[in-house]
Amino acid sequence: MMRRASRGVRFAVFATALGFAVSSTQAAPTAQAEREIHALIAGLGVSGCRFERNGDWHDAAAAEAHLQKKYDYLRKRDMADTAELFIERAASRSSLSGKAYRVRCGRDAPVESATWFKRKLAEIRAGSGR
Repeated sequence: MMRRASRGVRFAVFATALGFAVSSTQAAPTAQAEREIHALIAGLGVSGCRFERNGDWHDAAAAEAHLQKKYDYLRKRDMADTAELFIERAASRSSLSGKAYRVRCGRDAPVESATWFKRKLAEIRAGSGR
C-alpha cells in the first residue's frame, strides 16, 4: 500500500514539473499578436483615460510608456507571445506590489485594467475581422 502511494506521489510531482516546463516555454509573438499588443498599448495612450498604479493616478501617455517598458521586458524574455499573456503579465497589476492596476475614463467608475484591456482586445479583434 505504501509503495502505491509513493508511485502516485512521484507521478504527481513529475506531472506538475512537466506542466511547469511546458507552460514556461514561450515563443516569440506572431505578427498578429504584436499588432494586437501594440494596439492595446497605443489605445490606452490615446484614450484620454487615467491609469492607477500603486495608488497613484497617471495620464494615458505615462501609462502607455510604462506598459511599453513592461512589454519590452517581457518580449526580450519571450514571456508575452499573445495579447492575453501581455494583459495577464504586464497590464493587469504591478510586478512590484502585486496591486491591480485600474483604468478610469471620464466620469466612469474605475475598472480593473485587465477588464479594460480584455474589452479593448475584443474590439480590436472584432474590427480586424477575426
